[in-house]
Amino acid sequence: MRTNTKRTFRHYWNHIKRFKILTAIAVLSMIAVVAIELFIPYLYKIFFDTLTTSKDALETSSFLIKIILLAAGLHCASNILRRTGDFMNIKLEAKVMRNLFQDSFEYLHKHSYNFFSNNFTGSLVKKVNRLVYAFENIYDNIYYELFPLFLRIAVIFAVLLWMHPVIGFIMLIWTIVFLVSNYLFILYKWKFDTIRVAADTKITGVLADTITNSSNVRLFASLNFELRKFRKVLNDWIRKMTKTWRMETYAETIQGFFMILLEFLVLYTAIKLWSKGILTVGDFVWIQAYLLSLFMHLWGFGRNMRHLYQRLADAGEMIEVLHIKHEVRDEKNAKKISVVRGKIEFNDVSFSYQEEEESVIKNLSLKIKPGEKVAVIGPSGGGKSTITKLLLRFFDIQKGNILIDNQDIKKVTQESLRSQISFVPQDPILFHRTLMENIQYGSKDVGEEEVIAAAKLANCHDFIMNFTDKYKTYVGERGVKLSGGERQRVAIARAILANAPILVLDEATSSLDSESEMLIQEALQNLMKHKTTIVIAHRLSTIMKMDRILVLQDGKIVEEGTHADLLSHKTGLYKKMWNLQVGGYVEE
Repeated sequence: MRTNTKRTFRHYWNHIKRFKILTAIAVLSMIAVVAIELFIPYLYKIFFDTLTTSKDALETSSFLIKIILLAAGLHCASNILRRTGDFMNIKLEAKVMRNLFQDSFEYLHKHSYNFFSNNFTGSLVKKVNRLVYAFENIYDNIYYELFPLFLRIAVIFAVLLWMHPVIGFIMLIWTIVFLVSNYLFILYKWKFDTIRVAADTKITGVLADTITNSSNVRLFASLNFELRKFRKVLNDWIRKMTKTWRMETYAETIQGFFMILLEFLVLYTAIKLWSKGILTVGDFVWIQAYLLSLFMHLWGFGRNMRHLYQRLADAGEMIEVLHIKHEVRDEKNAKKISVVRGKIEFNDVSFSYQEEEESVIKNLSLKIKPGEKVAVIGPSGGGKSTITKLLLRFFDIQKGNILIDNQDIKKVTQESLRSQISFVPQDPILFHRTLMENIQYGSKDVGEEEVIAAAKLANCHDFIMNFTDKYKTYVGERGVKLSGGERQRVAIARAILANAPILVLDEATSSLDSESEMLIQEALQNLMKHKTTIVIAHRLSTIMKMDRILVLQDGKIVEEGTHADLLSHKTGLYKKMWNLQVGGYVEE
């Protein structure tokens, strides 16, 4: 927890210090405000001392009017300075919060494919929001409450110790006990706040998971099952939350008794000193003003510190994410890849998803010539899709290397690598944006005419034109408004528009009916011209015209050749799969 606290403050400070002028003006404004507010009670001391000792009413009233005018002027100056600090903070907090969002966005998206496979999307979104909005609360808490409180304490103790050491000493001892006891309680309570935050995050994760799979909840008539599961998580959260609330109430009750004790001790001592002629009526007013000021700000100290640590607990989860090293990173001074021919080489490549697991790809060596069309088939779990993930560098391999045009993909930037590969996955996921924007994602600078041309080649123009808003139709989250085949055709249009020198099709026609598949085969043939192409397929009918077919089993190439060559083998795996296929789909 302490490590996270340091990291959180350091993270926030690194953002704040980018705006030195705004921060300096805000801090100086607050110092000036506190100085003025603590000087005004001294004027009231003079006011009441003059009122109780002077005998010339006319002269006294004139002097007292000057005192109250000066006090009014100082109040106005304090108000102006406070608002100056507020305006600086408005700018500062807005800029810092923007940067926190932006940096979190960038850092998250640099995490690996594996990271997002193991984390709930909803939980990650909530962690980012908590980090940003916790900053607003923490900064306001420190700037408006804790910083001026400690300034006031320092000045008040200095004045009271100078005025009369006994009163100053009483308040000093009391304040130290008060602050230390509050701080120790906060540290004790913080672990419960951290547990509460984790329970809160769990609620978000369960909620996001069920909403994402709402169709499954309906299909399997599981609403009551999911509701019971959600109630269990909710009950755990509410137990932990109410426990922290009760602890806070106990703390405030004890805090109230502390303040009653201090006021009694100070005023009792002041009366004794007044009776001896040591203190004046004005001194009483001065002390009481400082007591009220101290009580007003100290009363909020415990609550402010508890809220501060609650917000630190809120921010802590995202801070942990921001300190998880990216699994797949660009090397220092990595260059952009230059793909002219599109030659691909896998040299003695081995890979496993977890170090302790058996390798999914085992000592794979493979060369694909520039412009060659290669199909990869095999039983499920044989490593077909893993090859595409390694080529796109979603994972780093444990052994060997992968070259494109003699350039090691580990030594070039990930962004430049992926910009040279058009990838159409088995289950395309679209943005909740318009069809135009989703297709344009393949090449963001093209105009409407190019988008429509690509859509026609991918056989999706006709169904798009049937929508009321046509290309301006929003597809829904993850493209849920479209059928699987429609989503796949949009993804193919996106790849056509990207026009990268390397093309990877991972079950790209698996969601198409026979008629749509026939219509799109010609478009795919045109798309593959002059491109190095890797096709992952179960439908063997889609790969008959490939230059070469690789049969992958248990992470190794067990057969390779053309369709005709592989069928000529009497006992080959390819022939067995071909004989088992029904309607072009391999039974596995």
